[in-house]
Amino acid sequence: MDKTLVLAIITGSITLFGWLVTHILTIRRDRQNQRLSASLKYVERQLEELYGPLAFFVLEGQQTFKDLLEAAGKGIFNDDGTISEDDLKLWLFWVENDLFPRNEKIQQLLMTKAHLIHGDKMPESFLRFLDHHNSWKMNHLRWQKEGVKYSWRSKIIWPIHFEQEVLSTFSSLKLKHSKFLMEVTKIKAP
Repeated sequence: MDKTLVLAIITGSITLFGWLVTHILTIRRDRQNQRLSASLKYVERQLEELYGPLAFFVLEGQQTFKDLLEAAGKGIFNDDGTISEDDLKLWLFWVENDLFPRNEKIQQLLMTKAHLIHGDKMPESFLRFLDHHNSWKMNHLRWQKEGVKYSWRSKIIWPIHFEQEVLSTFSSLKLKHSKFLMEVTKIKAP
């Protein structure tokens, strides 16, 4: 066999092999970039549409509750669970103009953005929040419409774990988002 022909076949084989390896690596890198991009977009949606607003509402609620206690000059309810007439007026004003509206916005977020909840199931603290809000709201509406007095608060205490879970998940997603952005920046850098 002619040396030129053998050399051409070897050169062509090496070139074909090099192209094939490059093609396979390019496809693998493109798939990895697509997964990274999809993950980044999902985390951004979680932050923008669910956990960002939830974190804002939780932090806002913490501050306005402090403001309520400051306006009252002490705790609202007595140790035996009773409340004075003046404190009741202040409490009902806060409940109807601050607590309920915010809790209803949180409820709407959880209802319409449940697909963005982090993890594979609805967190127990989220369900406790819904129980807390719904129980209280219904008793309050019954008092408003039928005059049936109640304890002026939910039968289910405020689920502090709800606040903690929202804020910790928000922080975790922000960290994940930052890492994804660094990865994307590395990929796009020459």
